[in-house]
Amino acid sequence: MPFLENSTEVTVLFILAGITDAPELQLPRFLMFALICLITLVGSLAGITLVLLDSCLHTPTYFFLSHLSLADFGYSTAVTPKGMAGFLTEDKVISYDAHAAQFVFLAVFLTVETLLLASMAYDHHAAVCKPLHYSNIVTARVCAWMVIGSYVLGFLEALVHTWNTFSLSFCKSNVIDHFFCDATALLAVSCSENNRSEMVLFLLVGFNVLFSVLVILVSYLFIFATILRMESSEGHQKAFSTCASHLTAMSIFYGAGIFMYLQPGSSHTMDTDKIASVFCAIAVPMLNPLIYSLRNKEAKIAFKKAVEKAKSSIRLKI
Repeated sequence: MPFLENSTEVTVLFILAGITDAPELQLPRFLMFALICLITLVGSLAGITLVLLDSCLHTPTYFFLSHLSLADFGYSTAVTPKGMAGFLTEDKVISYDAHAAQFVFLAVFLTVETLLLASMAYDHHAAVCKPLHYSNIVTARVCAWMVIGSYVLGFLEALVHTWNTFSLSFCKSNVIDHFFCDATALLAVSCSENNRSEMVLFLLVGFNVLFSVLVILVSYLFIFATILRMESSEGHQKAFSTCASHLTAMSIFYGAGIFMYLQPGSSHTMDTDKIASVFCAIAVPMLNPLIYSLRNKEAKIAFKKAVEKAKSSIRLKI
C-alpha cells in the first residue's frame, strides 16, 4: 500500500483499492456489475419514458416514481462505471477533482432518494386514508414542490458533505479502501482531526434518515389504522397492494443506509461497509424498477402498450 510522507498532502490523485485483490474474481465481478448496470439503465430509463409517454401514468404516484428512477440512475452511474473499470485494468487511479465530483453526485441522489421515499409515503397515506379528497390533497403543485424541495436539499447537503470532507488534509495515504468515493473511507485516510467531520456526517445523514423515517412511520401508522377499520377483504388487499412495493424498496434502501452510516465508528469495518455499499449503491437501483413494475398493474399495461406500439411501427416500416 503506497503511503505518502506525513508532510505531503494529497491534492492530485487517489487510488481506489476496489472490493477485492483476488485476480480470479475480477472478471466475474465485472460481468456481474455489467449485468446489474444494464438492468438498472434499462429499468430506470424505461420507467421514466413510460411515465412521460403514457397519459394514464400522469398521476402523482408515477410522477414520484419517475424521479425515483432518475435518482436510482444518477447515483448508480456515479459509482458503477469506475468500479467496473477497476475490475478489468490495473488503473485504479482517480483524480482529486473526479473523486470530489463523484462524491457530490452520490450525495445529491442519495439524499433525493431518501426524501422521495418519504414523499411517496405521504402520497400513499392520502390515497388510502382520504381517497375522496386525494386529488385535492396531492395536487400537481404539491408534487412539484415536494420534488423540487428534494433536489434543492440534496444539492445543499451535498455541498456541505463535500466541504466537510474535502476540507480535510489527506496525507496518511492516497489509497482509498473502497471501490468508490465513500465518506467513511475518506475519513479513514485523513490526517486532520476529523471528529468534527464525523459528527457533521452523522448529523446530516441522521437528520435525513430520521426525518424521512418519521414521515414514513406516521404515514403508515394512519394507513394501518385505516386498513383495520375497513370491513371488506377487497379493501384490505387493495390498500396493501398500494403500499407493498414502497415498503419493500424502502426497507432495502434504509436498511443498507443505516448499516453503512449510522454505526458507531468503533463498529465500522471497511469489508462490511463495502458489502453494504454494493447493496445500497448498486443493487437497490436495480431492484427498484423491478419491484415497482412487477407489482404494478398500470405499469404492466403501459409497458405492453408501448411494446405493441413499437411492433406496429416496425411492421409499417417493413
